[in-house]
Amino acid sequence: MAARALRELLGIEHPVVLAPFGGVSSVELTATVTDAGGLGSYGLYGYGPDRIRETVAALRAATSGPFSLNLWLPTGDEVLPADVDVGTGAPAVAAVAGLFAELGLEVPRPPERFLPSFDDQLDAVLDARPAAVSFVFGVPAPDVVERAHDHGIVVVGTATTVAEAVALADGGVDVVVATGAEGAGHRVSFLRPPEDSLVGTFALVPQVVDAVDVPVVAAGGVADRRGVAAAFALGASGVQVGTAFLATRQSAASDAYRVAIASAASDASVLTRAMSGRLARGLPNRAVRVIEAAGAIAPFPAQNWLTGQFRAEAARRGVGELQSLWLGQAAGLSRADDAAAVFAELLAGVPAAP
Repeated sequence: MAARALRELLGIEHPVVLAPFGGVSSVELTATVTDAGGLGSYGLYGYGPDRIRETVAALRAATSGPFSLNLWLPTGDEVLPADVDVGTGAPAVAAVAGLFAELGLEVPRPPERFLPSFDDQLDAVLDARPAAVSFVFGVPAPDVVERAHDHGIVVVGTATTVAEAVALADGGVDVVVATGAEGAGHRVSFLRPPEDSLVGTFALVPQVVDAVDVPVVAAGGVADRRGVAAAFALGASGVQVGTAFLATRQSAASDAYRVAIASAASDASVLTRAMSGRLARGLPNRAVRVIEAAGAIAPFPAQNWLTGQFRAEAARRGVGELQSLWLGQAAGLSRADDAAAVFAELLAGVPAAP
């Protein structure tokens, strides 16, 4: 059975994977999923080496089981502070000036850099030797795959199309996550623009299963036992779940964020570049509407840095209208506020092991 191969490869009891959340991962949620027999994941977007080491130490203190760490691959189109105007008076800054003022914040000066060095991140992750390292936005370079394997680390790639899945398998990854357009957060397409890569999970997963010879994990729109059963019927070896876990009290989401998930209608989410400069699925709150109406969005990661300055304060104050509320199209199925209960519900849809 394909699920057995995935379980043996990752050293897990159940083929259920926690989606890595860039910015809202929590040690408690990652450990909860791992301790339940799945694969807990932790997103390291924006983390420097020291913070990665501190996070791994906290994870190891919280669980003795396997977990995965997630990194964003550089795509080559990321701007540097010197490449873009995000100073006072710039169009993208003017578009959000009112949101800063609402929170009593000054628009900050641009930093020396928007993101830490990927190479430094990778070195810290490899030194940590997690059970798996997952990548988004591309195919990891051959030397990256080789180094991970030399450290005994399983390499996971993420695809939004069949062609991307084939490229990942040809690049030597051990597992492909086939993520449908229903999923929350950033569309991690890399061969074609994300707007041209919006394949639904139901269509994507079986075609990826037919196209590659590595285990395929289904992601996007899976929130309960029915979605899990459907994923396995499509040939998946496992499932990756985000929004349903994000809604639980163990996640790092703010109370306002969790309320937004719990109250989201089936057609509530939209695709937008407003909050980060890259296409992502989430709730069209006031911040999104204001930025889109202004028509001034800085390129990634400048826009993500800019909005991040007021998003963090909004989260502290519980102002959901000014946060990034990433959620998937199955948010309405996210009814439990406890991660263990979510895991039990998902597990009920996994076929019995032979």
